Amino acid sequence: MKRILPGIIAMAAIVVASNILVQHLFGQWLTWGAFTYPLAFLVTDVMNRVYGATAARKVVLAGFITGVICSFIGTQIAGEFGPLVTLRVAMASGLAFLTAQLLDVAIFDRLRHGKWWRAPVASTIVGSSVDTAIFFTVAFSASLAFLEPSNDITWAGEVLPLLGTGPNAPLWVSLAVADWLVKLALALLALVPFRLIVTKLSPNPA
Repeated sequence: MKRILPGIIAMAAIVVASNILVQHLFGQWLTWGAFTYPLAFLVTDVMNRVYGATAARKVVLAGFITGVICSFIGTQIAGEFGPLVTLRVAMASGLAFLTAQLLDVAIFDRLRHGKWWRAPVASTIVGSSVDTAIFFTVAFSASLAFLEPSNDITWAGEVLPLLGTGPNAPLWVSLAVADWLVKLALALLALVPFRLIVTKLSPNPA
C-alpha cells in the first residue's frame, strides 16, 4: 500500500478539487472542474503502468470513496437553488467515475504490451467517453426523472443549438459534448506527463 500512497493522495486531491471547481463556470458550456477531473485518468494509467492493474484498482477505489464523501458533504450544503449536490448528481457522479475508471484499468491492462502510448490513449478515450455519457444522462436526462422526482432539472432540457451553433438539442447534451471534447484534448496532452512520470518511477517504461 505504501508504494501506491502517492497515487491515492493524487487521486483524492483531484476528486476533491473537481468537486469544488465544478461549482464555478468557465464560459457557457463548461465548469473549471472539467479541466481537473480528466487528470484522474492520468493517475490511474500511471499506477497501472508502474504497479499493475490491481494497484490501479485500489487507487480508483480510494477516488470513489473520496467522491462519495464529497457528494455527501455537498448534499448538506445549501446553495442558491438548493443543495450543492442533488441525489441524481451524486448517483451519476459515483456511477460514472467507478464504471469509467475500472474500464480504463481493464483496457489499459489489455493493451499494456503494445506501443507505450497506445494503452493510455485508448483506455482514457474510451473511459472518458463512458464517463461523460453516464454522468450527463443519469444526472440530467428527462427520461430518468424518476430517480429524483423532486429535483427540477427542466433547465437542463431546454432546447438550444448544440454548443450555440449546431442543430437543436437539450442543453445538457451541449454540456456533455463540451465536457467530452475537453477530455479528449487532455487525453492527448496527458501523454507527455504520463511518459515523464512513468520513466521516473519505472526502469522499464515501455
